[in-house]
Amino acid sequence: MSAAPILTLRELSVQLGGSKGFLRKTVPPVQAVRKVSLELNEGEILSLVGESGCGKTTLGRTILGLQRESAGEILLDGNPVGGLSPEAARSARRVIQYVHQDAGAALDPWWSIGRTLEEGLLIHGVHDRAERRERVAAMLSAVGLEPAWGRRYPHEFSGGQLRRVALARILLLQPRILILDEPTSGLDMSVQATVLNLLLDLRERFSLTYLFISHDLSVVERLSDRVAIMYVGRIVETGPAKAVFAAPTHPYTRTLLAAAPRLSGRRATEHGTVRGDPPSPALAPPGCAFVDRCPIADAVCHAEVPRLTSIAVGHDVACHRASATDGASIGQTASIGARRRA
Repeated sequence: MSAAPILTLRELSVQLGGSKGFLRKTVPPVQAVRKVSLELNEGEILSLVGESGCGKTTLGRTILGLQRESAGEILLDGNPVGGLSPEAARSARRVIQYVHQDAGAALDPWWSIGRTLEEGLLIHGVHDRAERRERVAAMLSAVGLEPAWGRRYPHEFSGGQLRRVALARILLLQPRILILDEPTSGLDMSVQATVLNLLLDLRERFSLTYLFISHDLSVVERLSDRVAIMYVGRIVETGPAKAVFAAPTHPYTRTLLAAAPRLSGRRATEHGTVRGDPPSPALAPPGCAFVDRCPIADAVCHAEVPRLTSIAVGHDVACHRASATDGASIGQTASIGARRRA
């Protein structure tokens, strides 16, 4: 991996919706992403994890340019790519591509797979028909599909094969960064393993960097170099995957990992069960967003938003209690709080 990050987010925020009116009720905007700062190093797999609705997909769409940021900066190879004209933005972010969660829905059912794959090349200036067909055939083969299958239509493929088609479609454009939004959702376990192995192989073959968006913790643990945990639009913990899974520090991270089902039961039932639901992004509390569900929250947690603080090399946590307490003692305190509430 290179020393300089390939992608940098600085205090990135995204507001969605909201309206004001003289004769109608004012609707506050949804704070989908709140001051997110992240770095993505070339060649690594960074996984973005959190509950549904926490802002993971919105953050990915904003990096790609499908959603305009409200504040903050997006740097690609150290150069800002936000606030550009549509044409300049497409040119600057061409090396970033997005693999949709529903691969089938992203394909035109009336077009053959070969025609769909050729369209991207045509848009990007490859006008020679023979060259387009040659590149499409080579890419289908690279993702484990028969080149002759380019004459087939989307309904003739299985879910796992459609994932491969989606990857081929994106890789034809020669990206450097892939944003993978739940690439294994809805697949059988054996097919998931095949797709994950394919992703690892393609990363090595094409020198790719992945931002992996998922809620499947078993997949994240297996695939990731680093992990960023997101809660109500904010990053609450980030660090090497092995460190985060072995010693989660933020109370939300500990609860999230403890809730993951395993054949031997939960990883750490002594952390207790978090009650209630996440707050609405439009009406989040003024302090820590996790404060109403946290078993160790105190007065400062209600008043101040915690900032990411380093607790080890490459391991940062946004928790007022974590700055003075290590992960093990936080877990003990959380266990005591849970027993008291019970």
